[in-house]
Amino acid sequence: MTLYDLVAPAIEARTEPRYRIAGIRAADPLGADAILAAVPAMNRDADVPALTVALRTLVPDPDRTASLGVVDALAAVRDLGLLLGSLKRHGVEPLAAVPDALPVLQELALRTDMVPRDTVHHYTTWNPLGDRQRMYTGDKMEGYLQNAVRMVFPALVAALDTCAELAGLEPYDPCFAAALDRTAQHVQAMVDSIDFTVAQVTPDFFARGLRPYFEEVDIDGHDYLGPAAAQVPLWLVDLTLWQSDRSSPEYDAFLDESVRYSLPSWRAFHTAHRGSTSAVSKLSAAISWESTPRLPPGLAASAVSLARVLRILKTFRARHIGMARKAYSDDLRLYDEGSGGAPIALLRTVLDLTRDNETLVRQANVGAHAPRTTPGAAVPVPTVSASVSASAAGPALREKRFTA
Repeated sequence: MTLYDLVAPAIEARTEPRYRIAGIRAADPLGADAILAAVPAMNRDADVPALTVALRTLVPDPDRTASLGVVDALAAVRDLGLLLGSLKRHGVEPLAAVPDALPVLQELALRTDMVPRDTVHHYTTWNPLGDRQRMYTGDKMEGYLQNAVRMVFPALVAALDTCAELAGLEPYDPCFAAALDRTAQHVQAMVDSIDFTVAQVTPDFFARGLRPYFEEVDIDGHDYLGPAAAQVPLWLVDLTLWQSDRSSPEYDAFLDESVRYSLPSWRAFHTAHRGSTSAVSKLSAAISWESTPRLPPGLAASAVSLARVLRILKTFRARHIGMARKAYSDDLRLYDEGSGGAPIALLRTVLDLTRDNETLVRQANVGAHAPRTTPGAAVPVPTVSASVSASAAGPALREKRFTA
């Protein structure tokens, strides 16, 4: 039994309609199944006229659009989005070709409380399985990539709960370490997902076969990115663990753009916790106040658990960079930036920040455990203590970089 099997049923039981995965997958409010099954062939032939007719055919009238509930509206955006990305891949701005789609997309955005085009959630989690699966190419590697993202959605939903709990705890509380341990289990799904992707999807297929379908689309004068994997909100975990007060201007700017592609409750989480005191800052401040040779057991457990989850995040990001470098190598790349709008240099920055925070926590714990050299000698000061202030000063730590 996988983590998905354990977590997914609990998600379905929630009242949040965006978590009703089975219902959204089953929905076909536009009667799009037959038309979308032909999209891979249209894309293979670069048949822009057929794609244009398909989009025009699926665009519902205003009355029909206004009658859709959230579940059907999400499915409608999913199905229209496949044609938006397909047309743009062949050099056509879809709303210039089919202007009637604009008010429909705007109304669907209002009904779903999301951006007016498809996101990574529409393309993967809310996408039907089997014969009804919506795909740009129909290639089995595209299906593997969709499955890789599907794997992490339940874990991220669960991580949101554990991170919300963690934000209200202090490192001396035994629940602090327990919440971190649960978060680590959820984040491990990201590592499993990227390992699966590396094993099943070649860099050449992603760079040349699939990446062109994720280009931005102009909607009423605003550019909206396609369903990029970068929209998978690992930043929910970053925010609570370290990003809220130990980030960089580059990562902050990227998140400000990426957050809008998330679910409403996830955007609310970001608003509530940005600028708050991170888990790393809380732990660092607590350790700096200790004057005994060894940390209290609860605080030591929190340090070990925080280092563990940061190490998992570091592992994911290191593997992500390796995959991205291959897909965006000089021999393969068609674009200078990733499908989420970020250059590889930003991935390096975020990896460095994650590594710095993991090193900080690990060294602080080791330093606090260092034995005294002689009886009665002063306790060695942890290497981190000069760099941290009390947890209340969290915002002042913004953009502070720590190195090993």
